[in-house]
Amino acid sequence: MRSAKLTLALVSIAASASLVACGASSSSGSSDTAASPAAATHGSEKNAKPGKVSANNAAQNEITAALKAAGVSNPDRWAHEVIEYRPYAADDTKLTSLRKNLIKHKPGEKTIDKIISVLTVP
Repeated sequence: MRSAKLTLALVSIAASASLVACGASSSSGSSDTAASPAAATHGSEKNAKPGKVSANNAAQNEITAALKAAGVSNPDRWAHEVIEYRPYAADDTKLTSLRKNLIKHKPGEKTIDKIISVLTVP
């Protein structure tokens, strides 16, 4: 019994340390830092511009946070689409191929512009 309590305590400490290291501030997944430019570039390329995330390497939740911060409606859906059409060529800095694929879903030009505005291809 004592061994189980000790193991549980160690697991709790490790999980807490992991959350702190990742910058998580709540279990709900929403925080002011998630929508900040610094948080939006977390996990993306080192050469990414401030407030932008890598279209090729960022996790879906990072892309979703960046899209949400940019005011894109239904950011989860569009983050999924960004990931679906990976990889993007390094020389496609304007993400023309992604733009062409997004047009198929008819989100409107303003929405596409907002989506592209938060992405980078290093």
